[in-house]
Amino acid sequence: MRRTLAIVGSLLFLVLAPGTVAGLIPWAISGWRWQSALLGLMLFPWLGGALIIAGIPILLESFARFALQGLGTPAPLYPTDRLIVSGLYRFVRNPMYLAVLAIAFGQAFLLGDVRLIIYGAVVWLAFHVFVVTYEEPVLRRRYGAQFNTYCAQVPRWLPRLTPFSDPSSNLTRQPPLSS
Repeated sequence: MRRTLAIVGSLLFLVLAPGTVAGLIPWAISGWRWQSALLGLMLFPWLGGALIIAGIPILLESFARFALQGLGTPAPLYPTDRLIVSGLYRFVRNPMYLAVLAIAFGQAFLLGDVRLIIYGAVVWLAFHVFVVTYEEPVLRRRYGAQFNTYCAQVPRWLPRLTPFSDPSSNLTRQPPLSS
């Protein structure tokens, strides 16, 4: 029952939060209308498409990991029962936020819309303030030394090149997504 609630809750939160931030608001700003490539460089639309294509599976994988491994959601009202430090979380602490930013900036580059670049910067700032002032203190209180060890080894925004692995702890030994 808990797994079912976690999946349903994560799907609802996926539609509400990232769906709004990376879909509805960019559409409201741009109408998803194509403009000239930024700086007249055709590299930007290609880069934008690549960011969107990369961001979507990262976002979905992160949400699935919360529901299937953590038996909870990314939403603060129904958190996971364990600290998630597997999958993409071995490289960066906030892959979900980075995926949303990739999708938002991807639309800016693809559509050639400077307003979406400004929007993406504001979203990143909001994410940063939320993570630093709310999310990390809550996780630190909830998971203590385990979270501190994780934070000391895994960057908040710029991914590591090698996966985090702490052989002295149980942090990375979690069940696969399919179990």
